[in-house]
Amino acid sequence: MSFESTVAGPAMTAPPTKKPAALARGSAHRANGLWPRLRTIALALVVPVSLLVLWDLMVRWTGTRLIPSPFGVAVMMWDFAFGGIYDDAYSGSLPIHFWKSVQRVYGGFILAALLGIPLGLMLGRIPLLRAMLDPMLSLLRPIPVTAWLPLSMIFFGLGPKSAVFLVFLGAFYPILLNTVFGVKSVDARLFEAAGMLGCSGPQLFRSVVLPAALPSIFNGLRLGASFAWILIVVGEMTGVPEGLGAVIMDGRTLSRTDLVITGMIIIGITGFLSDRILVMLSNYFLRWSPQHHA
Repeated sequence: MSFESTVAGPAMTAPPTKKPAALARGSAHRANGLWPRLRTIALALVVPVSLLVLWDLMVRWTGTRLIPSPFGVAVMMWDFAFGGIYDDAYSGSLPIHFWKSVQRVYGGFILAALLGIPLGLMLGRIPLLRAMLDPMLSLLRPIPVTAWLPLSMIFFGLGPKSAVFLVFLGAFYPILLNTVFGVKSVDARLFEAAGMLGCSGPQLFRSVVLPAALPSIFNGLRLGASFAWILIVVGEMTGVPEGLGAVIMDGRTLSRTDLVITGMIIIGITGFLSDRILVMLSNYFLRWSPQHHA
């Protein structure tokens, strides 16, 4: 056998490349993953688009001037964000109003989380503390946040501090109650297993209580964030000149329905994005649990 045939032999008998098949499988996988996402987006748009069409048809059919058309609101939103159309006090003022509301909403929400989560963990785990505080918390919880409005202005005066306090009250109870529920729902066998492994005290909280209660804690955070954005309108009734809630109240006073709806839409979009961020955080911290991916 010649040297050339010895060298050429293995090359001729080498298996055919599999790259085209792998590329085809990758393309098929991406296509299979893309269609479900597009279908989800399309289904999510059905109801909003239908409501916009119905809204426009009803305004045209009734001929009312009290409620603007979707196009009129879109024009108002553009002017509110960038100016150049109406040239009034609200033209191009969205950044400052949005930033002020974000500060108050997340200031109150973060305070509620910093107090509600540790207190909920303790109430859920320490029966004596629960017996001492639960009756008082159950008594205060049904009081509407709007009922605290006069007292908040007495305690903190007119201005942003009252708004932060009211947002804090609205977000606090959902976070607290869901945290307590999460801790009380932890399987007792987990505590027994942890005790057999020598886990106790603060380590028990970190290794057993907190991970098992995280799904309920994130549910409480999502509810608390929603209530925080709901209550910003009430919070900014305390005499603040800037903020999305203040803009809505001004629109009501001036009979500017387009301004009111614009503020509502911006609050709704911002609240939705906040909820999506919390869902992503929940999925990240609960990636070990496939049942909790939203």
